[in-house]
Parts: sequence; C-alpha cells; structure tokens
Amino acid sequence: MISVILKGHDFVYEVFELLRIFFVNDEIRFIDEKALVDDQSLLIESILYKNNHSYVVETNIKKGDKLLSSSVINEAEKIGVKDFSEKKKLKIAVKMSIYEAVTKVVEMKAPWGILTGVRPTKVVHELIDKGYNDESILEILLNNYKIFKEKAKLILNIAKLQRKYIYPVLKTNFSLYVSIPFCPTRCVYCSFPSNPLDKSKNYVSEYVEKLIYEIDKVGELTENMKINTVYIGGGTPTSISISYLEKIIDRIQNVFGTDNIAEFTVEAGRPDTISRDVLIKLKKLGIDRISINPQTMNENTLKLIGRKHSSKDILEAFSLAREIGFRNINMDLIVGLPNEGVEDIIKTMEFIEKLKPDNLTVHTMAIKRASKLNESLNDFKLSKQKEIEKMIDITRKFAYEMGMYPYYLYRQKQILGNMENVGYTVQDKECLYNILIMEEKQTILAVGAGGVSKIFFPDENRIERVPNVKNLNEYLKRVDEMIERKKKFIKLLT
Repeated sequence: MISVILKGHDFVYEVFELLRIFFVNDEIRFIDEKALVDDQSLLIESILYKNNHSYVVETNIKKGDKLLSSSVINEAEKIGVKDFSEKKKLKIAVKMSIYEAVTKVVEMKAPWGILTGVRPTKVVHELIDKGYNDESILEILLNNYKIFKEKAKLILNIAKLQRKYIYPVLKTNFSLYVSIPFCPTRCVYCSFPSNPLDKSKNYVSEYVEKLIYEIDKVGELTENMKINTVYIGGGTPTSISISYLEKIIDRIQNVFGTDNIAEFTVEAGRPDTISRDVLIKLKKLGIDRISINPQTMNENTLKLIGRKHSSKDILEAFSLAREIGFRNINMDLIVGLPNEGVEDIIKTMEFIEKLKPDNLTVHTMAIKRASKLNESLNDFKLSKQKEIEKMIDITRKFAYEMGMYPYYLYRQKQILGNMENVGYTVQDKECLYNILIMEEKQTILAVGAGGVSKIFFPDENRIERVPNVKNLNEYLKRVDEMIERKKKFIKLLT
C-alpha cells in the first residue's frame, strides 16, 4: 500500500500516474491525515508552499517514523521553460521532486522520467514551436523532465523528421479511420473492438450497410473539407469477405474522391485472412499500403496468444503481397509476449530481416484492462524490465541494420518495463496516418463501432474526442447518434 498526502496543490492525476510507474503492483491511495497510515505502508508527502515570494516544492517518503528520502526544489516557479504558465511549471516541479525522492528508494528505472503521457514527442513539438534549438530542448528534457539521454535524443529526432508531414496545420484537412471490428479469433492481449467471427458473422452484412451509411453522412458533413489519408483498421479488416471490403472502399473513394488521398492503408493483419484473391482486389482498388502483422514468429507463442496461423503462413502471405505488387508493407511485432525472452525476439527479427518490410512497428507488451491477459496474469510468465530493455535494444539494432529509422513513437499505460512503441521505416515510406494520429495536429474522423474521432482546433491547440460506441449491437441501433455526435464539432471547423 502506498499512501499519498498532497499539501498546497491538487495535482492528483499527475502524481498518481507518475507513482504508478514505480509502484506497478501496489495500491496507491490519496489520504488527508497521516494518522490513516499504518506502520507497514509507505507514505509519500508532496508539499507546495510559498517562502519569501517564491515557491518551494518538497517531497518526503516515510515508513513509520523513519524518513527514507526527501527532495526539495526552491524557486519552483522558475523551472525550465520560461514560456510555460506558472501552474505548468509548478506541476513539473512537483513531479520532479517526487521523482527525485522515489528513485532513491526503488530499483525500478524510469527511462521517460516524469513524462507519463502517451505522446512524449508532443513536448518536443511544443518546444520547437516556441523557438528552442536542439541543445536547449535536450537540456530541458534531461534536467526538467528527467528523461534518459537516449530517449531524449530519440524523440527529438523523431519530432524533427515529422514536421514536414504535419505542417502547415490546416483546420479543414482531415483523415478518415474506418473500424472493422471483426477477427478470426481474439488474441489474449487485445483490447480493441473485436468480435470473433464464429459468434458474430451474422452481423457482418448489416454492419457494412450501417458503416457505409455513416461514411455517406460524414461525406456530406465534410464537403468543405479536404481528406488527406484513409486507414481501415480493426479488428482485422480482411477477416470479412473481400466483397464487403470492396463495397466499403468503393464508397470511400466515391464519396471523398481519390485525388486528395495521399495514403490509403488496409490492415491485412492476420495472415490467415489473406489470399491471392484478396490481395489482387485490394491492389486493383488502389490500396497502396497494407499491414501484415506477425506479432511473433514463434509457433508456441502464436498458439498461446490465440493466433490461428503459423510463421509459415506469415512468410507466404508477405511473399504473395510482394509478388502482387505491394511496395509499402508494414509488419507489427510485440516485445514481451507471454513466455518470450531474448532468444525468441532474435528469432523473430531474423525472420523479419529476410522479408525486408517497408515499415516495422515494435510494440512493447501492455496489460490492457479489457484483455483476457489481464484477467489471467498468473497463468503467464512476463518479462521484467531488464529483459524488456534487452529485447527492445535487439529490435532497434535489427531495424537499423535493415536501413530503417524511427519515425513515430507512443507509449501506453501498463506498458512492460516502462518502455515505448516505435515505428521504423525505410526511406520515404513513413505512414502519414500514424504520424497524424499520434501528434494530434489534424482532425481524424472515425466511422464504425469503437472508432474515436479527434477533432482538432488549431487556433486553441485543442483536441475534442468524439467516440462511437464500442458494442456492435449498440452501434447498429445508434448509428444516427454517432453521426450527430460528430456533426456539431465538424460544423465548428467549417
């Protein structure tokens, strides 16, 4: 049990998210009185006060009557970035103080320092926008955000690469996400909207009908806007009949036109849903980017996580896609899958190196609340931080040897080893949609069950999240409501 007392500030969310990095398996509770702490609990006091017209931040960590560590930051209002508001500076100072005190008493490393958000590159973009040079940005990341040097350099390089794809920011530009919430089977780690086809195949026809209806209505709402990219994801889009996919893609192209679609991605995902007929038809429809996602090339792991295909199926599907003419193929893999270690990652990367994909997305295993894995953690062996670090390092070295460089990055809650997910690419094959969805500098309109639209207001640098319902039956009944949810925000852009 970790007990926390806050004095002089109410940064509950920020403090909780930071402490959760270090105390993964402990309950963290916020209390008002020290008397509520038993002698066996760890007490963390975070105090903010004024002293001679200057702010002081103090953190004390105690167990019983014993002071284990402390940290004091004077003149907290002068922290780091002069352009930040006083409240933001104080928030950073509170987290810095807690970080410094906690790292004296725990072994867990925090490579991302006090950054707890999903998109660490946003910090760099903000600093670049404010006119800071590379040297100053690195100094801020290292000293104020406590980020490890290799991570700071990583996000600085990624942000600089991304800017040519993000700017100029135009509020009438948008990308389209299309959710196909069906899969052959549900993987143990999955938390996405995904309905196994053996139980939901009778809903597919009606779902496609409702989805096309929503696409039509979004087309009407965006007649004064300009589409940029399209991404069909899921689930596994290719798990439904190719005739249904053809209808969806045809409607998208008819409604929005093809001239302005700079990139059109379809997640082929599971190799057990890929055939020559599927790939030929996708190619004829003008799809220029697909994903074939092994997650691992180890047979035992594929069975364990619920994937009904083999590594041979992956190799055959990839070779077939190349033969048919796809020149932009992404592959996803997951570091830290149950029961996997360093040797397993090496084996997977050796397979991928031979295939030479154009993009490689390396995910670190995250324990999602809605996943089967979260419900049965005791049934699986998961890697610890040091092993995760070794495996991530292996994927990075292989990616560089394949002529790839990192182009987007994001993090997730409950991610193993407190690491990150990184997208690598060969020259000029960056996925535009991945950059846009992660950096949140363009409106993403999502259609289908579980899709989340993100309406971007550049004048305020603000995102408004507009979710569609996740439940398949609810979506079928409430599609008009999903359209209305988007309508009132799209109107503000046009």
